[in-house]
Amino acid sequence: MTRMGMVRVRASTPDGQPGARAAITWFAVALAGSALLGLVAGLIWGEVAPRAQLHEVAQGTAVFVNVETSAFIVADGWFCLISAAAGLVTGLLGYRFLLAARTGARAAERVRAAVTAGLILGAVAGAFVMLWLGEQNGLSSYNQHLAHSPAGTLFPESLALGAKSALAFWPLVTAVIILVAEWGTRRSDYHEDPATVDD
Repeated sequence: MTRMGMVRVRASTPDGQPGARAAITWFAVALAGSALLGLVAGLIWGEVAPRAQLHEVAQGTAVFVNVETSAFIVADGWFCLISAAAGLVTGLLGYRFLLAARTGARAAERVRAAVTAGLILGAVAGAFVMLWLGEQNGLSSYNQHLAHSPAGTLFPESLALGAKSALAFWPLVTAVIILVAEWGTRRSDYHEDPATVDD
């Protein structure tokens, strides 16, 4: 009886392939979901971030209307705020729907590790997608004004991220949310475990 049980267990997991396939699938899902969210975040940043005003002095040459403008700092601030919100979304939803349901077995732990890596790497990808798309917003209009507008024309500067360190906000917030949620879940399981209560 014991020998038959051992044979069944071994036959049900040949070479660990189902677990590896699931890990790759959920890694791709987590990565793609975060990257797609980067498109939404980039559109939002491109719309809400302020731009400095330029004054055309000659064809192809423009100067800032106000050299002490705070538009650059505020634009970076919006990037950080939107990135933090996106990190909160990917961390909470990723943990709730992709991580929380997969506990226990070794295969499930491999999938959880792959999902976690996918969420964090996806957050990195999402931040770069957000940066790229946000900077494309209004870029063609800026180039057209700079090249063809007559002297005296006022037009907005193209959007750019000054503090490149802001790209770390999204993956950092995502990682912190996952760590806190995992710590809280493990602590809750520890207190609810009858074995720990009996001891």
